[in-house]
Order: sequence, then structure tokens, then C-alpha cells
Amino acid sequence: MIIGVPKEVKDKEYRVAMTPGGAWQLTAAGHEVRIQAGAGEESGFSDDLYRGAGAKILSAPESVWEAEMVVKVKEPQPAEYRYLRPGLVLFTFLHLAAEPDLTLELQRRSVTAIAYETVEETDGSLPLLIPMSEVAGRMAVQVGSRYLEKTCGGRGKLLGGVPGVRPAEVAIIGGGVVGSNAAQMALGMGANVILLDIDTARLRHLEQILHGRFTTLSANALNIAEAVSRADLLIGAVLIKGARAPRLVTRQMIGNMKPGSVVVDVSVDQGGCVETTRPATHSDPIHVVEGVLHYGVTNMPGAVPRTSTYALSNATLPYIVKIASQGVLEAARCTPALARGFNTCAGKLTYRAVSEALGSSCTPIEDLL
Repeated sequence: MIIGVPKEVKDKEYRVAMTPGGAWQLTAAGHEVRIQAGAGEESGFSDDLYRGAGAKILSAPESVWEAEMVVKVKEPQPAEYRYLRPGLVLFTFLHLAAEPDLTLELQRRSVTAIAYETVEETDGSLPLLIPMSEVAGRMAVQVGSRYLEKTCGGRGKLLGGVPGVRPAEVAIIGGGVVGSNAAQMALGMGANVILLDIDTARLRHLEQILHGRFTTLSANALNIAEAVSRADLLIGAVLIKGARAPRLVTRQMIGNMKPGSVVVDVSVDQGGCVETTRPATHSDPIHVVEGVLHYGVTNMPGAVPRTSTYALSNATLPYIVKIASQGVLEAARCTPALARGFNTCAGKLTYRAVSEALGSSCTPIEDLL
């Protein structure tokens, strides 16, 4: 199979979808790997490293997109829609519940689009989303801590305080991979942490493994409102697989926060769980509502591409190998987790949570396989 890896064009997206090691594994198996010139440079991978791994380096993005399968990090941007075509297999993060225009393009152009975030194992885990959720959860605390500094417009509070001075209050909504990693980081920095989730068993597990100034609460509206009003840093970490994130934090709740407090809504990829959040870029990451700083960058892990590229490629490469060696439909038949990742195929929308979010009909992927 011919596999293309284009250079990411989203604002300050420095990750690349494949490491030289991944390219070597595929070329050694007899596949052709096309890397767009400079695609790995910001992650620390030179074109020469890819050449040494057997990949072809091509300057024109069109030549890379002509591959049978294109592997990316982020969803195609409007400037890339012209490369979409019937028969193309696209393997990348998509977050289509928040991208109606892209969804229509993928359907109209009959692209077989498999979303990293909806590849799902039988135990319900999301193996390709987990590594980026780990990065984003840890980054959320770093970012929030920075914007709490007065020089960045925040309240001027040190997350962990110092002896004789109260630490900052951190509220985390959602106890999944993002939330648990954010809690781990915030506790390590000495903050007071409140984590809210609707899953009591999950809260019990987190109580057992996390220690320090740590409190868990059931995520009902009253508890959320109280935790938000007390928070110096609020982290949104809510995920419903493939669907739009529920708006659990209202504008009124944000209005009750102290001026200079910070919101980091990691759920923004799926529309955000905070009513006042809007998608942002690394070039323009902050907007202020009710005196509260909001950070809603949709590709947070792109700021740490060396770590993120390795973590993502480690997870995606086994699936890429399956598709390349078996063909996309046979790979899906043999690997149920991959089949669950299909979002569009043969002009049909195939992921129910996306179809419900967009008000469209859904064709089960089993009907097409």
C-alpha cells in the first residue's frame, strides 16, 4: 500500500503522524511511505531520517495526498478539502461532532474516514485517544498555572502556594484520562484539587490512587456550581465518545468565579463543556469572559510535539500496519476496534454519536463491510 504523511497545516500544529521508526517498519514490510518535505522537522525528525528509513520525501502536498491511505494528526483544514477523493482512506483525529462542514465534505467525496478518537476496544477503552488525553491533561495544569500569573492576566496565584500561604484551588470536571492526569499534576504541584464525575466507582478508584489535598464529588449541578465558584483554575475534562461534550458549566457559574481565574477546557475539541468556551489557536489562545481567562486551544498537545508524536505514533502504528497489509475493509472485519473507528464510508455517516450530534442519518459500518 502507498501511505502518505502530509505536513500539518493547522495553526502551530507541530506534530507529525509518523516517526522514522514507523516509516522503517512499513517500508521493510514492502509498503511505500511518502512524507511531505519538512513534515517532521518541528518534532525533531529531519527529512534525512525518513529517507534513511526508506521513505520517499516529496515537496508537493498533492503527491502525498495521492496515496491510498493518508495518515494525519489533525482533521483536514478547509485548504485541504480539495485533496479528498473517493477511495481515499483517511486515518486521523476528526472530532466530527463539532465539524459539520468537514463531515459533509467527507461524505460528498466518499472518503473512508477513520477517527483516532473513536477506535474502541471491547472494554470501552480508546487506545488512540488515551496518549493525547494524557498529554492534554498534564498540559492543562501547566497552562493554567502559567495564566494564573499576573504577567499573563491572571490572579497572581502560585498553584502550590508556599508555607503560610494558601495554595490555589483547582476544580476538574471529569475523571477520565484527561481529568486523572490533570489531578495528578495539580496535586504534585501542591494545589487543592476537587474532581467531579458522575461515576462513583471511578471516584472511588481515584481516591485510592491519588493522594494529597484531594476531594472527589458527584458531578451534579449544585456541586459543579459550588466547585466552579471556588476555583482559581477550572479544567474541563468531559468526554462522551464521539459526541458533542455536554455544557455542564454555565455562563452564570463563570460569572461567580473570581476575576483573573482561569478556565482550561480540554473538551473544546468536542465543542467544550463550558458554555463560555470557544475554539482557539496557539497563536491566539486566550479570551476573557466575565473577567475569567479562557484557554480553548483545540490542539493542545501540538505545543509539545516531541513527546506527543512519539506517544501518538506508538499507539497508531499497529493499526496502520493492519490496514496497509490487509486493506481497510478486511482490517476492519478482523479488528472490531478499528471498525468502531469508522466515521464515514461510501458516502455514508457510520458513527451514531456523530450522526445524532449533527442530526443526520447513520448507516452501521457492519452494513457496509
